[in-house]
Amino acid sequence: MIDWDDVRYFLAAARGGSVRAAAKSLGVNHATVLRRIAQLEERLGTQMFEKLPSGYRLTAAGEEVLEFANQMEASSHQLETRVLGRDQSVRGLLRVTLPPFLATHLLMPDIAEFSRLYPDIEMELASTGEVVNLTNREADVAIRMVADRKTLPLNLHALKGPDLLAGIYMSRDRLAGWRAGAKDPIRPIVLSDQALPAWAAEGEVRATGVPFRTPDADAQIAATRQGIGMTRLPCFVGDADQLLERVPGIALKSSATIWILTQGETRKTKRVRLFIEFISHRLVMYTPLLAGRSMSRE
Repeated sequence: MIDWDDVRYFLAAARGGSVRAAAKSLGVNHATVLRRIAQLEERLGTQMFEKLPSGYRLTAAGEEVLEFANQMEASSHQLETRVLGRDQSVRGLLRVTLPPFLATHLLMPDIAEFSRLYPDIEMELASTGEVVNLTNREADVAIRMVADRKTLPLNLHALKGPDLLAGIYMSRDRLAGWRAGAKDPIRPIVLSDQALPAWAAEGEVRATGVPFRTPDADAQIAATRQGIGMTRLPCFVGDADQLLERVPGIALKSSATIWILTQGETRKTKRVRLFIEFISHRLVMYTPLLAGRSMSRE
């Protein structure tokens, strides 16, 4: 059976006249185009391109394949249009994945409101920071905290959200005790896979001794509340916690940017579009909170 994805790469090379042009139009690397075309040639048992100094030229067999490939593309577009046209209702399954911090400390009230507004949309929420495959429909929408834009997959549609800033926090009571002259060691609290942070030696309060390691973000916050030491948290988490206070003398630093990711055709469905419009608007409202400037969620 012929793989339609292989045909797409063949069409891009035939129309662009070179592997480089095909790779650019598809947002992939040179080797991927060559591999896909080779797979199609092996499946069909014929050579479809003749390589010339000026680029790629179709062989006689390639010309024949091109005619059928154009027909396949037209049929695919027609099918896609019909299916998507029928899927414009505000009902059905919507899979959303986002990091636990964003789910539990920021966006859950908004997701709940969206569910109330559209009760016929079946929400499936995966609170995880792990990568999911949007192309294979493991999720319809992924909300991610990304430090480097270049790490985002090129085949996904990416909507940029607000920047995230992070600060260093400790127990409000522990900080008051330090100001009153308490000299007990204040340990740096880090996640299990993190090294000793540079901020431990910054600011008016210095973290000393070996780090206190915790397995996840919730345990990290709980340990900080208990006065074990200080830790780095997104401002929208630390500032909203009445038991925590920023460690004085340490500047806020940018940690990531929020991106909303969707796969090409999935994002055209009405329930996905409605969710993206709704949640992106809320994220814009939260820009001051995410940047460490106090605000009310009301």
